[in-house]
Amino acid sequence: MAEEHFADIGRVEAITSLYQGTGYKPFEINRFTATAKGTCITCSQLFTEGVDFNLIYFPLKHLGYKCVTAVTGALLAQLATPRSLTVRIGVSAKLDMDSIRTLWEGMTAAAKEHGYAALEMDLLPSRNGLLLSLAATGEKSHLTASRQSAPQSKDLLCLSGSVGGAYFGMRILEREKARFEQEGAQPKLEQYRMMVGSYLKPEISPYIVPNLIEGELYPSGGVLVDRGLADALRQLVRKTGLGAKVYADRIPFEGQSFDLGRELNVDPVSAAMNGGEDYRLLYIVPILKAEQFRRDFQTFEVIGHLARPEVGAVLVTPEGVELPVRAQGWPEVE
Repeated sequence: MAEEHFADIGRVEAITSLYQGTGYKPFEINRFTATAKGTCITCSQLFTEGVDFNLIYFPLKHLGYKCVTAVTGALLAQLATPRSLTVRIGVSAKLDMDSIRTLWEGMTAAAKEHGYAALEMDLLPSRNGLLLSLAATGEKSHLTASRQSAPQSKDLLCLSGSVGGAYFGMRILEREKARFEQEGAQPKLEQYRMMVGSYLKPEISPYIVPNLIEGELYPSGGVLVDRGLADALRQLVRKTGLGAKVYADRIPFEGQSFDLGRELNVDPVSAAMNGGEDYRLLYIVPILKAEQFRRDFQTFEVIGHLARPEVGAVLVTPEGVELPVRAQGWPEVE
């Protein structure tokens, strides 16, 4: 079957074709505004080929799904309900229509999963590889905001799943790519399926925020863990004006983390703290709600707690030693 190229069909026809069967309408400008009962929250992110992803081993459908998951997670961390999504795709000459259609399928699948009512997309030329720009808008109800208490020392830090797996998955893919280029060896990925999946197609349950609100559990704050736990902790410390302690022996890992750590000479705790792209939710849960939260949200792990401001952000070793948390892009001392 002959490849379809954009030069042959044109931008307008290409966009029209991509929207067919999605349930969304093309060429509609997103004009979502919050109701009288809520506030608009917008999160955006840019993904660049060669920096954020490598198309040699990254399936385009997974890439589309992952990008939507990333901006959606930032909304869910703030207890906002997704409403509208705007996507700009910078298309390089090496990608044909079928490639973009596969990418778009991943995006629309994630958009439907998270309940976006509107999805706007445009196609633009790119000279520097594939570029993906996404902006997600959600609504946070005034009632939810009013029921959130101010963060306090001893409030719990609760994490929605394991961390570090995405970093290990990326390292495995890079290693197998190098083996293929140097030796022609076929990639061996089956035994690392969970790790590779953590990197290529991270998932966030769309039911977390509705279930929290239904259970009248209102976290005092939250962040998306997308650049490692260290970055997330530094964000919380800055936002709350308090300190934060995370306990190394409470961090949840994928099952193969320690075996892979020895194989790759990487400390799993270091991968969790600095690896990134796990897309987990880290919520501050009021200490008075701790028992209810543990009972109703058993997929979350309590990994630490807020502390006095002078503590800063620290990682507590199993021996009780408190190590200052450092993160890329942050000053050594706040």
